[in-house]
Amino acid sequence: MTISTTKKVLGVTGAAALLVSLAGCASAPEENTGGSAAPEPADDFKPCLISDEGGWNDRSFNQAAKEGMDRALEELDIEGIEMESTTPNDYAPNLETLVSEGCSFIVSVGFNLSAATVESALANPEIDYAIIDDLADNDFDGTTDAPNIKPLIFDTAEAAYLGGYAAAAWSEQNGVNKVGTFGGMQIPSVAVFMDGFQLGVDKYNEDKGAAVDVFGWDTATQEGQFTGGFTANDTAKQTAQAVLDQGVDVILPVGGPIYQSAAAAIADSGSDVLMIGVDKDLAVADDTVTDITLVSIMKAIDVAVYDATLEAAAGDFDATPYVGTLENEGVKLSSFHDFEADLPEGLVDELAALQEQIVAGDIVVESPNSP
Repeated sequence: MTISTTKKVLGVTGAAALLVSLAGCASAPEENTGGSAAPEPADDFKPCLISDEGGWNDRSFNQAAKEGMDRALEELDIEGIEMESTTPNDYAPNLETLVSEGCSFIVSVGFNLSAATVESALANPEIDYAIIDDLADNDFDGTTDAPNIKPLIFDTAEAAYLGGYAAAAWSEQNGVNKVGTFGGMQIPSVAVFMDGFQLGVDKYNEDKGAAVDVFGWDTATQEGQFTGGFTANDTAKQTAQAVLDQGVDVILPVGGPIYQSAAAAIADSGSDVLMIGVDKDLAVADDTVTDITLVSIMKAIDVAVYDATLEAAAGDFDATPYVGTLENEGVKLSSFHDFEADLPEGLVDELAALQEQIVAGDIVVESPNSP
């Protein structure tokens, strides 16, 4: 395996342990906090959700989407259908089942469902659809391929920038000066994390005169380490180990359950390597890795699904893509939890200042994989 290394300097970053709470929506979704009643849905409104092969217990994007849908169903006081896929071969048949069961709003979880979702949406124009982490643009012309699909996408590079800056600060403090990352499939919603991560490291190097190296990804060439899927298996563990073998002390696995393979590789190595979680706050979502999770780069998938479902229930479905950013709280950095007391002095304030600069537009995180 070839491990990509880089020391480029491109400006971008912002946020900290105090970072804003998640939310989602093209113009920042309004979370129902109990001050107003949920809309009264039409009698035939039936929201439905379909996972990708990672399943509901991936402690990542599938689980977050289910939490958002479950909350919407509870507040609307209605029943829906949630179908868990176990292989890619399930996607089209599961969508056909949801259509036959009378679903009026269908949310597909993930890039891998794009083709099947477009096919289903074109065949059923009376049904509203949403898809997470993809524009549903399978002909790559820059527009969604069906007028009844609402993309729920996230400019994760902004929050990952903060994670990269924090990882670099941690690694330099330890005298290691090496961090790494690897992904599941090389798709925009994965690579955008890796871009932001590297750019954040570059920003730290620029600001501090440091020389922290990144292994496993090179933003300039768009080449790096990938497992080819989102399953925690031997391939994922071997890919994680290839990055660990470079001597890193922080690793960012991007791809749902593959963090479990990274954790297993860390345990086998007997090292003090820490992980960075993605999508959800991993230190909270999985207490088996709390003691090795430095911080998480989060997306408000749950809120985006919740808001889109309530909008559809109210008859206000809008296919305009929602893009989660630091500004609208669609992406964020989690707390550092038990590691906060051990952070380099001033890091939290530096991250908060960087976030402010990103939100103000003074720093632009330029990832070719951003939505």
